[in-house]
Amino acid sequence: MSDHNQDPNYDATHKSQLEGVDTSNKNLQNIGVELLSVHTDGTVHAKRMSGRFRTIKWIVAALWLSFFIGPYLQWDGRQAILFDLVNRQFHIFGLTILPQDIWVLAMMLLFAALALAATTAVAGRLWCGYACFQTVWMDVFTWLEEKFEGSPKKRERLEEQPWNWEKLRKKLPKWAAWSVIGFMTGFSFVAYFDPALDLWARLFSFEWTTTETVIILGLSAATVFFAGFLREQVCIGFCPYARIQGAMIDTETVVPTYDVDRGEPRGRMRRPKPGEEAPELGDCIDCNLCVAVCPTGVDIRKGQQFGCITCGLCIDACDSVMEKIKKPKGLIRYASLAEFAGKPFKPFYKRPRVLVYSSIMSLAAIAMIWGLMTMSPIDVKVLHERAPLFVQMSDGSIQNKYYAKVVNKSDRLLEAKITVDGPESMVYIVDEQINVVPGTVGTATLLVRIPKEDIEQTNTPIDIKVQDLNNPQVYETYESMFISP
Repeated sequence: MSDHNQDPNYDATHKSQLEGVDTSNKNLQNIGVELLSVHTDGTVHAKRMSGRFRTIKWIVAALWLSFFIGPYLQWDGRQAILFDLVNRQFHIFGLTILPQDIWVLAMMLLFAALALAATTAVAGRLWCGYACFQTVWMDVFTWLEEKFEGSPKKRERLEEQPWNWEKLRKKLPKWAAWSVIGFMTGFSFVAYFDPALDLWARLFSFEWTTTETVIILGLSAATVFFAGFLREQVCIGFCPYARIQGAMIDTETVVPTYDVDRGEPRGRMRRPKPGEEAPELGDCIDCNLCVAVCPTGVDIRKGQQFGCITCGLCIDACDSVMEKIKKPKGLIRYASLAEFAGKPFKPFYKRPRVLVYSSIMSLAAIAMIWGLMTMSPIDVKVLHERAPLFVQMSDGSIQNKYYAKVVNKSDRLLEAKITVDGPESMVYIVDEQINVVPGTVGTATLLVRIPKEDIEQTNTPIDIKVQDLNNPQVYETYESMFISP
């Protein structure tokens, strides 16, 4: 265990955790805030047990593990989710996003980032505890480890014994299973950028490119190393977001917290000897089950700690013990420091930080929804010829020249027809049909003429319409100007 009294950063961390709360309150003084009090002697072998928070973790893990299924989903004859960097197209089911619409993806990322910040301000490191890929993969890897090597005690003894055939016999199958998951992780990631079925076919014919090979094998090795070997040390010593979250949590944030007043003084349950007065003990029986189930080895009874990822497994453990000894649940529960200090609960909508995050999230969501709803399969830009701006023909009419650029944002060949609306006497010359390959830009030259006597102003509005011949309901209209003397 590390000693916070020897850490020069402890005082600053302690003060930041208690900022804005009356520290004279004895309840708050008893809580304690430690910078780091986790198991550091080798790998943490956490005990697994059922409970509501463990169930939530598995549900979220199941959603995350659908990552392996995504590349094989098909939509309208192609891979449903495909980020085609070569052709600069992002296919997400029926939606195709081109570089012109990349701002929609930016809004999605902004919304996700602010959602992460908002949940952290409200309930701590929920991302770390439930949805982080490191947490999910580590859960799967340690579950497999338990199947191959047994309970935490057996695994600890196996770690301590010298290398021999018996130890290797137990380790090799586990490493093989980890390697399969690691390979599938790297392969699945690349399959979102290269069609999955084609990637499999080229695997067996040894036709992967150097880039594909390096990325897949590199991610495979990284997955096994971080989720299988480093485990909780990634959350404690390597992950930069863990540090960022420390600044995003305040005294109103609800996190797994030990009720000191109710639990202390802790002690083992035993019957007093004849003539011995029974000691006055709190509800905590010092079983250490809350520590045994923690994936990072934190002792939550020592207060808020840097190593806690707020997964709630200690709550499951403590509640199960309270049930057995006929005590109320909630000795360890989600609560805020302000609550233990006797402060009234402040609703989320009254907390400035949450309001700021939520407001930006709302703006990003509105922009994202508007962009998706107004996104058209085609995009049209019309450039007016600048040298010269107009030409007077031999019959006296004025002619303007335009270049219509049509972007095909769908996954089918676009057969586009261009028409022009303007004064009744106007005539135009353009190709009857232009074919635009998916994800590319087609250009058509457009000549527009208006008799000089019918021109009433220098700039005459005209509308250039591009329509899909195969689907007449899909069209774009570009407002331009006809320039005359």
